[in-house]
Amino acid sequence: MSLFLENAARIFETARSAPEAGTSGLTILIGCDGGIQVLSETGLPLDSLRAAQGAAAVYRVTRDGAGVRLEGRSARQKCVLESQGPSRTPRLPPDRPRYSLSSPPLRLLPA
Repeated sequence: MSLFLENAARIFETARSAPEAGTSGLTILIGCDGGIQVLSETGLPLDSLRAAQGAAAVYRVTRDGAGVRLEGRSARQKCVLESQGPSRTPRLPPDRPRYSLSSPPLRLLPA
């Protein structure tokens, strides 16, 4: 796997595991010298931002509800990674019963 895709996967997993922050997105630039610059969401196209900053790669991370999206660009590669959040239906832990009794059990009387 290329360094570009390895970095994309690392950034994506970090964004997925991080609690939701107040910002809707951020942009990460990786320079030709390996330096990292993090910007709040700029709205500029990634190719234009990469060229203007002279970056080797640029990644944009955005959140949509509980989902995370990463878009990355380098001179020769591009990628998009997306994750949807958990379903809105609450799930019970596996050790909890999926039903409950609403009345006490019946007792049999001796005959």
